[in-house]
Amino acid sequence: MSEHLAGVPVTMATRQRQRLTVTGMVQGVGFRPFVYSLAQRLGLAGFVRNDSRGVAIEVEGPAEALARFRERLQAEAPPLARIERVSVEELPPRQETAFVIAPSQESSERTTLVSPDVATCAECLRELFDPTDRRYRYPFINCTNCGPRFTIIQDVPYDREQTTMRVFAMCPACRAEYDNPADRRFHAQPNACPRCGPQVRLELWTAEEPGLSACGAAEATPIEQVAQLLAQGAIVAIKGLGGYHLACDALNAVAVQRLRRRKHREAKPFALMVPDLETARRLCFVSEGEAALLQSPRRPIVLLEQRPAAPIAPDVAPGYRTLGLMLPYTPLHHLLLRAFAQVMPAERPPVLVMTSGNRSEEPIAYRDDDARQRLAGIADGMLSHNRLIHMRCDDSVTRLAAGGEQLFRRSRGYVPEPIPLAFDLPRPLLACGGHLKNTFCLGKGRQAFVGQHIGDLENLETLASFREGIRHFQRLFDIVPEAVAYDLHPDYLATRYALDSDIEQRIGVQHHHAHIASVLAEHGLSGPIIGIAADGTGYGTDGAIWGGEILLADLWGFERLAHLAYVPLPGGEQAVRQPWRMAAVYLARAYGERFLTLNIPFTRRLDRSTWRILTQMIERGLNSPLTSSLGRLFDAVAAILGLRDEVLYEGQAAIELEMLASSLPPDEQPPYPYALLRSGQGPLQIDVSPLLSALVEDLQRGGEVARLARRFHRSLVAIFVDLCQRIREVCGLSQVALSGGVFQNRLLLESLVAELEASGFAVYLNRRVPPNDGGLSLGQLAVAAARLAAESGSSTVPAR
Repeated sequence: MSEHLAGVPVTMATRQRQRLTVTGMVQGVGFRPFVYSLAQRLGLAGFVRNDSRGVAIEVEGPAEALARFRERLQAEAPPLARIERVSVEELPPRQETAFVIAPSQESSERTTLVSPDVATCAECLRELFDPTDRRYRYPFINCTNCGPRFTIIQDVPYDREQTTMRVFAMCPACRAEYDNPADRRFHAQPNACPRCGPQVRLELWTAEEPGLSACGAAEATPIEQVAQLLAQGAIVAIKGLGGYHLACDALNAVAVQRLRRRKHREAKPFALMVPDLETARRLCFVSEGEAALLQSPRRPIVLLEQRPAAPIAPDVAPGYRTLGLMLPYTPLHHLLLRAFAQVMPAERPPVLVMTSGNRSEEPIAYRDDDARQRLAGIADGMLSHNRLIHMRCDDSVTRLAAGGEQLFRRSRGYVPEPIPLAFDLPRPLLACGGHLKNTFCLGKGRQAFVGQHIGDLENLETLASFREGIRHFQRLFDIVPEAVAYDLHPDYLATRYALDSDIEQRIGVQHHHAHIASVLAEHGLSGPIIGIAADGTGYGTDGAIWGGEILLADLWGFERLAHLAYVPLPGGEQAVRQPWRMAAVYLARAYGERFLTLNIPFTRRLDRSTWRILTQMIERGLNSPLTSSLGRLFDAVAAILGLRDEVLYEGQAAIELEMLASSLPPDEQPPYPYALLRSGQGPLQIDVSPLLSALVEDLQRGGEVARLARRFHRSLVAIFVDLCQRIREVCGLSQVALSGGVFQNRLLLESLVAELEASGFAVYLNRRVPPNDGGLSLGQLAVAAARLAAESGSSTVPAR
């Protein structure tokens, strides 16, 4: 008996009909069968269907049942659904008696959201390893609660013919599931089975190393053959959800070294895939929060503290005390890890390197032909399949820090879920982001769609990926931008794209203002706020390279209150690659030419002739721009302490300095001294010469290098807290936003947050986008929106 009929007679005359328009993440997440089932249980008539705005529902029945329907629609929605709004309109009753799922319908306006790719659910996993199930060991098992979404969708509404699965005609058994509203696979667009769906294929290429063979039992599947190859030390390109991985045995030092050599990735850490949480805990310390992140449907790479005895090859993460781990997120991954474990000794944890399928500085390969061409010189073979990837999407990287999630790379599992805004955008907008770790952002209404991680815009391949992503988002979310925001650096490819576009209204946003604005946008704030923006490189309004900035900022603009005192950057980008140059510059500032007589290892190994040439360059102003970068100060201290004179990737010296400082427990060392300088009415300048002089004195006295590194971090915290307190005394502000790539330093971040909060400040961090340049596009969008609203007199953004 229907719930509303229990003892209560209902006449047709008492019936009402309503149209509900549901917007949000409601397609491809089992929402229509949920609505169907709920309406059936409540005895309601009508229909539900997808359209370009979301889900349209018409329900008819008694008023009490309709009220219960609306209440339970939001309270009991499927786990992957994200309802943003439900609008209700009264209609005349039609006296219908059945509730149906109607065909999808396009409308002129598109507001529907697209779900990110979702890890294999528990029910599908049970079927995957059930010998009695018809999908036993089928690498593409999925249902409405899991599987590919964003990477296969070509257009909305999200129907099979709008995805790359349209080429696979469903067999009768799959079609029956797909058409049955009571089935878990009702309208699961990637639904398939071994009879009708995608298939894997193994291609063996000429192996550089002798003895590699995929030989095994005659009935061995391609996945089992790959497991055998990996056990022998091979490197295999493996097609995932959003592109190819390069995989090898993470415990095999020779294989890991070979992968580094072939990929031309000298030192950056490799991500690892482990079969389960138990294996993750054998390698790393894993808190409850970190376990939840690892096992979440998003399945990101999670940065974890490595156990001292973890049996991982040394070259997996050289110089790091952390490992980036992820759990399998596709059926193919689960099958591969299980097969790999079966061919390895039982006592040996089955762990695979799973790094992006590309050469350094290139975007991830996702098309099969491109993968064959670009990865053939790296891998010994390729495990591919014939389900096309429409949009490449690399793995996301995250961790827990300062009491919450901190993203390093926002991509698979997170994109294209929008970031909600606290105000209406005055018009559709595009923000082009920065040069490194690029993302773009498109926005309309109260939604900001930050694109997947593109990478560093260093070449035509990444620029093509950037352009391709923008076009795809414009089509999916029906956004035709009427204004474009960009970074002020004139040589950034993203900036050139904005300035060369046919969008007439163009809004330049200073790099560090965008960093702070990204925090404001995330937290629904408009400012003013004290902003600490710290990174390696950002183009300043005076043409210098900023990076150690204290700002008074809101969404409309900023005032530069303080910054690290300028020093020259001799050789420009070469000084970024060779931290010894910054060490020499900072020591020369502190001691003059006397620094050459200091009795420390750095001066003894310094090439005096090269330094003389650099000195002449600095004096003549040749390729020696001024910088206030905190990243370069980290480089200088790392070189002074003997950690690294040259780097192999961005931030390497600073990361190794943090790792060294983090190796010691907290202590009560006082901070090193510093000075504040002011020239005219300009901002305060933070002079760290006293700090470096004191650090050198400690070094000359034989101080433990790790202790000096920790004291340096403590000193930076003291500087920032002191400046915030001074600003509060003048301005009365007690809110602080922290952003910029330097705040990926966990020791600095958590120490600073703790000290600021102990001093009575409310501290805001990036949680939805990375603090590095991957979050710039969101900040650019927010600043552009505020300025446009101010120009037009719009009330959609809070008044300044």
